[in-house]
Amino acid sequence: MKLNLKNPIVFFDLETTGTSINVDRIVEICYLKVHPNGNEEAKTLRINPEMHIPEGASAVHGIYDADVVDCPTFKEVARTIANDIEGCDLAGFNSNRFDIPVLAEEFLRAGVDIDLSRRKFVDVQVIFHKLEQRTLSAAYKFYCGKNLEDAHTAAADTQATYEVLMAQLDRYPELQNDIAFLAEYSSFNKNVDFAGRMVYDDNGVEVFNFGKYKGMSVTDVLKRDPGYYSWILNSDFTLNTKAMLTKIRLRELTNK
Repeated sequence: MKLNLKNPIVFFDLETTGTSINVDRIVEICYLKVHPNGNEEAKTLRINPEMHIPEGASAVHGIYDADVVDCPTFKEVARTIANDIEGCDLAGFNSNRFDIPVLAEEFLRAGVDIDLSRRKFVDVQVIFHKLEQRTLSAAYKFYCGKNLEDAHTAAADTQATYEVLMAQLDRYPELQNDIAFLAEYSSFNKNVDFAGRMVYDDNGVEVFNFGKYKGMSVTDVLKRDPGYYSWILNSDFTLNTKAMLTKIRLRELTNK
């Protein structure tokens, strides 16, 4: 099986200080770039998160403060990573809900402007859950017939995710070997922001996806309740959510 690619696709996995998209930081990133001609390039980077790695997180991925104290910060490697994934679609395991939002937050903190709006996102976990309902280790065993050694290391998880997607394409004839199809199939909502606080409805209109205004047009809410914009900007939402909300607000002000 060979992926049918129009653009390079980057399979990636993050190890982090925790599970909060807007608070926790990356301690390791591995990405595997697969080119349309089948060539592959892999890179793993340890990163100093500039904060303490909680014991609970270290127990999962085996990375402790001492392991990253002399490693570069994300800001120091952000431009390199951005260049490496430029023009590539992205794939991961639970990546739509976690890895992509966390990566986007790190780029924003680092002041690196990277446009992900034109990328396709393939979440192998969503495909798996829709068809089999399991974890990455179980998916690897189920689809590839192998045990996942070194689970919760970014390199092992990245390689396993790539192999699982290839095996899924072999197993399910209803899956098209097409990144646009797989990105659509592996998405739950058409998110405006990576955290899914705003989504596009069936008519392509941005609506809030949480709270008292859930399901209501973002622009209508901002007109009706201007203070809601300030509340979001001053509350514990991701930088990406705030940036996308500001973009919508500025667009509406410009179009007046």
